[in-house]
Amino acid sequence: MRKFQLHDGKQGAALTVRVTPRARKTEVGGVLEDGTLRVRVAQPPVDGKANKALLTFLARVLGVRKNRIEIVAGNKGLDKIVSVTDLTAREVESRLNAWLEKG
Repeated sequence: MRKFQLHDGKQGAALTVRVTPRARKTEVGGVLEDGTLRVRVAQPPVDGKANKALLTFLARVLGVRKNRIEIVAGNKGLDKIVSVTDLTAREVESRLNAWLEKG
């Protein structure tokens, strides 16, 4: 079982994500040593396309609607903090692990 860097918030969970834009395909690239989730996205970091792709992909992975996920820090950088509303950190971790095991 992988250990993610997750935190419970007032209305959900927050996770740290490192994005790699312009990848061959959009996928989870693993978990870094500090618990940061690495996600590769096919879209370029132009006009917010990579950020939109990230949110769409995470919504699919976590099984939530896109309006339940938002980037709360790091809009312009590769390292981001993503908020997931209505899920606890434990639920997010469980869903991420299930996705990674499916692989």
